[in-house]
Amino acid sequence: MTDSEPRADDDDETALDRILNASPSRLGVGRSGRRPRTASILSFRADHARARDAVLTRVSEETIERAGLHKITSRVSDQDEYLARPDLGREISDATATQLRDDCIHAPDVQLIVCDGLSSTAVDANIGDLLPILTDGLEERGFTVGTPLFVEFGRVDVMDAIGEELEAEVIVNLIGERPGLNTAKSLSAYLVYGPERGKPTAKKSVISNIHPDGLPAIEAGAQIVELVATMHDQQGSGLDLE
Repeated sequence: MTDSEPRADDDDETALDRILNASPSRLGVGRSGRRPRTASILSFRADHARARDAVLTRVSEETIERAGLHKITSRVSDQDEYLARPDLGREISDATATQLRDDCIHAPDVQLIVCDGLSSTAVDANIGDLLPILTDGLEERGFTVGTPLFVEFGRVDVMDAIGEELEAEVIVNLIGERPGLNTAKSLSAYLVYGPERGKPTAKKSVISNIHPDGLPAIEAGAQIVELVATMHDQQGSGLDLE
C-alpha cells in the first residue's frame, strides 16, 4: 500500500457494524481456527434449506383462492420436468388455450398472470398485497383488466402464449425469482406490449426485487401501473420504450 492509497482506520470500532447494517451480504462472519464458526455454518444451512424449499414446494391453494386467481398449468406435468424442461414451462396445451378463450375475458387492455416460477415462497409472501393494489390502480386509470390467472409450473415466456390466445394489449407476469441465500421471497414483474409467441426478451420490461426487504409490494404496484400506462401510450415495451 502506498501513501496515496486509502487506509482503514484501525481505531474505528464501529466501521464493521456500519458495513454490516448497510448490506445483507455475509460479511464479518469470522472463523474458528481454519474453519467457519458454528453459528455461521448453521445460518448458511438454514438459508440454503429455505431456498431449496422455495423451489421445490408449491404455492398454497389458500393463496390462489384468496387472490381470486383462475388456475391453469403450463405443459409441464411435475416438478422434476419443470426443472429439466424450461421450454415446456413457456407453453400451454391446446386444451388450456381453448379453456382460456372460453372462460376468460377476451382482448383486455391488461392481462395479469401469476406464476410460481422458481419461488413459491415469493408468491405466497407478496401476491396478497400486490395484486389488489395493481388491479385497483389499473382500473382507476381506465384500463380493462382480464381474468387474473395463476399458472402452475410457469416460466416467464408463458405470458406470450397466454397473451396471444387472449389477444391482450399488455400482459403482466408476476413470477417468483430464483431464490438466493439472502431471501427466497423476491418476486419479479415482467411486462410486454402486444404479446405473441417468440417475442424476444429485449422487447420485455421488468421490475424486480419485489419483497419486504427490497421493493415493497405496495410501491411495486404503483410502479407497475405507471409502466403499463407508459407502454400503452408508446405502444411498446422493453427497448421499444423511449
